[in-house]
Amino acid sequence: MATQTLNMTVRGMTCGNCARTVERKLASTPGVTKATVDLDNARATVEYDSDLVKPDVLNNAVRQLGYEVAA
Repeated sequence: MATQTLNMTVRGMTCGNCARTVERKLASTPGVTKATVDLDNARATVEYDSDLVKPDVLNNAVRQLGYEVAA
């Protein structure tokens, strides 16, 4: 297991429910071991197994919810 950490900027979140939705989506992605979202700083931190999931998949999961992921 090759654990990696991805820090991403998530734009478009306006409330706690937005942050929880993003956090749940990321946490439920296969290969993710932990996901936390900081609404105030518009940041998501994801710990994941790089053998099972790639950063593009995580970014796209957030985009599917209608939020913007900044590079």
